[in-house]
Amino acid sequence: MELRANCKINIGLDVLRRRADGFHDLSTVMFPVRGLYDTVSVEQSESMTFEQRGIVVDCPVEKNLCVKAARLMQSRYGVGNVAITLNKVVPFGAGLGGGSSDATAVLVAMNEIFALKLSEQELIDLAAQLGSDTAFFVRNSAQLCTGRGEIMTPIDLPLAGLWLVVVKPDEGVSTAEAYSGVKPAEPVQPLSESLQLPIEQWQGVVKNDFEPHIFESHPAIAALKQQLLSAGAVYASMSGSGSALFGLFQKRPDINIESKPFIHIEQL
Repeated sequence: MELRANCKINIGLDVLRRRADGFHDLSTVMFPVRGLYDTVSVEQSESMTFEQRGIVVDCPVEKNLCVKAARLMQSRYGVGNVAITLNKVVPFGAGLGGGSSDATAVLVAMNEIFALKLSEQELIDLAAQLGSDTAFFVRNSAQLCTGRGEIMTPIDLPLAGLWLVVVKPDEGVSTAEAYSGVKPAEPVQPLSESLQLPIEQWQGVVKNDFEPHIFESHPAIAALKQQLLSAGAVYASMSGSGSALFGLFQKRPDINIESKPFIHIEQL
C-alpha cells in the first residue's frame, strides 16, 4: 500500500505557556501543503524492515517515526510485521511536519492492511503519542490546533486560488533550539480572531512566536522572509519552529533567491 504523506505549514503560532509535563500549550493553524509530499509504502512482511530513499536523514532506524508508528500499532493491537519504504522529499528540520506526516501514513496504512477499522478519533489518539503535530495529518485539512497541537477544530481560511511558496534554507533549526529561546505569552487577540481579518492585514498581526529569537540567531532565515515580502507576498511567515518559510501570493510569483534554497510553489 502506497500513500502520499504531504507536509503542512503553520499560519500563526502562539506559544501560550509552559505546562507541568514539560510541553507548551500552543494555538496555531495547521494547513496541508498537498503538492509537497513524501511517499510511504507499507506492505505485510515476515520481518520488520525499513528502507529510506531520497533525502538522507541521519537517524537510527528504530528512532525513525515511521518505525515508531509501526511498533506502536504492534504493541497496541498485536498486528504483524511490515516492510516500510520511505521516499523522502520534504525537507527535515524545517517546521513542515514531514516526519510526523510519514508516521501518520504508517498508522493509516496498517489500519487498512490489518483491517483494524479504527475510528478517526482512535487514529488521532494514536498519532498524538508520536508527536505534537502528528495527529493533524489524520484529518489533513485546515485545523485550529491547541493543547500540544493535538486538540483540533476545523477552520475555514479564504486561501483558494492563492499561490503558496515554501522556501527551506540550507540551515535548519532544531525543536530544542526553538523552544529554548521562546517567551510564552497570551496574545492580545486570539489567533482565531486575528485570522478573521482580510489576508492583506495578517502581516504583523498573525505572528509566529518563534521568529524573534530564531531570526536573531539566524539572520539568513530572516532575510528570506523579507525576500518573500519584497517579491509581493501578501503574507509571509516561518512555519512551525523553522527553518522553512512560506509566502502567500495573489499571482504566481517570479522568485529569484541568490542562495538557491529548496523552493516549492503550488496554487491552493
